Amino acid sequence: MKSRRHYPLKSSVRQANRQSNRSHNSGSQPARRLQFGSRNLREPFSPPEDWYEPREDGSGYRIIVQPPGEEYRHVVTPEQIRLRLAKVPPHFLRDLEIVQFSKMTLKKQSFPCYGMQWGSALYLYPLEVSLEEMFYVPPHPNVVNEAKMYGGRWDRPQADVWRLTWTPEAIEDFYLNNILIHELGHLVDDRNSTYGDRERYAEWFAVEYGYRSSGGRQARRRAVRRRHHSK
Repeated sequence: MKSRRHYPLKSSVRQANRQSNRSHNSGSQPARRLQFGSRNLREPFSPPEDWYEPREDGSGYRIIVQPPGEEYRHVVTPEQIRLRLAKVPPHFLRDLEIVQFSKMTLKKQSFPCYGMQWGSALYLYPLEVSLEEMFYVPPHPNVVNEAKMYGGRWDRPQADVWRLTWTPEAIEDFYLNNILIHELGHLVDDRNSTYGDRERYAEWFAVEYGYRSSGGRQARRRAVRRRHHSK
């Protein structure tokens, strides 16, 4: 996950390490990429998302749901978001005003991502309906390991293709206990200013208040065993 763009206030994007290669397979679905690429400063500024002016009135957050887009789906529900955030220490929610389920557009398909924090808002992005993500360059080890932590399954359908497959339960876990909490970590981080420091803090925050607080490895092992026993 890396963003080279710079937006007003605090802005962070949670992306997977996927590279699109149209020449490899012109019919392949868009792939998440590690980087946005450098912004051309001669071009007009193009905001990454809908901007919500912070109210700063302590009235709590609201959830906005946009249609996910053709062949995409939102992987969690507003109720799941509310239930998960209710388990977070309340002071971490003080500055949160918006959680938006964003729509996938053609423009966003050129730099698709899982989530983003911008100002007082968190944005969650839809995933392909198939719940399959195709990588056309070797995914970084941290991307592989992070997906496995939450139940993502990797395989190699072709020699130069890496596929990440999610079950509905696993992708919900990944979004609720990783992506959502990671972006919240960026929102509450009022100390760090460099990209590396902010990212390290958000990753720590997601592990501490997402992965571990939801049971860690033992809870996910029990979930896998239950799924196997139900077959």
